[in-house]
Amino acid sequence: MTAVASIGNTKGMKVAVSIPDDVFAEADALAKQLKSSRSEIYSRALAEFIGTHAPDRVTERMNDVVRDVGIEPDAFTVAAARKVLKNTEW
Repeated sequence: MTAVASIGNTKGMKVAVSIPDDVFAEADALAKQLKSSRSEIYSRALAEFIGTHAPDRVTERMNDVVRDVGIEPDAFTVAAARKVLKNTEW
């Protein structure tokens, strides 16, 4: 994998990866259908994969947002939120 700092209008990190031709073709077709860039499709797919396979990181980021907002949830809210997240398909 090759990583390069962003240059120009591109936000984030540029990365070179190898993927099977059929996956590339499907991603390209989906990007056109959604009127989006391939980069956006890959970024969204990777974010979803991370959310599925690293749920603690998602919880950590959500906790960061709650802390930034300054609202301390009560025990009921915490339990309800955990139940909803547990039953949500990522």
